[in-house]
Amino acid sequence: MARYTGPKTKIARKFGEAIFGEDKSFEKRNYPPGQHGNNRRRGKKSEYAIQLMEKQKAKYTYGILERQFRNLFEKSNSSKGITGEVLLQLCESRLDNVVYRMGIAPTRSGARQLVSHRHITVNGEKVNIPSYSLKAGDVVGVREKSKSLDVIERSLANASHVYEWITWNGEQMEGTYVAIPERLQIPENIKEQLIVELYSK
Repeated sequence: MARYTGPKTKIARKFGEAIFGEDKSFEKRNYPPGQHGNNRRRGKKSEYAIQLMEKQKAKYTYGILERQFRNLFEKSNSSKGITGEVLLQLCESRLDNVVYRMGIAPTRSGARQLVSHRHITVNGEKVNIPSYSLKAGDVVGVREKSKSLDVIERSLANASHVYEWITWNGEQMEGTYVAIPERLQIPENIKEQLIVELYSK
């Protein structure tokens, strides 16, 4: 599966925020990338350019490819709720994202790797599909043989975020995806309405 593996700081600088988490390089140079950096004259962006930028930001934030992202949009568009809100809720309910939110991995790409390498279980069963969609009440855990992995222990030791829709049991090394988060509970700085407008053209 094709994934973006290029320099992450460059992408973060393009959007003007550290979308991949803490980044010392971004803090030093938090202006757009390119030869002329801040000095390049940038004209007023068109409405389309702003909408496209927001969609790209969401895709890079959650590590989702174009076709997958469009499929998520179609799914959210045909649901009963507010399309943009449902789109973000679908992104949040992906297994790789929940593994990251629980602190099992320090980044979403790290979480994707743990899932792909069969280190993660859902309701006691091994699942190796990062895009697996969790339902409220699903229990996500670290496979017994993987509990002593350095990368997981380090990540859990440094995890400080607490989310209302997730519970975590440190002793069992498992957590519950309690409920689908409300829009206000999702911390990502994404203007989902712009993405809806873009796809609705």
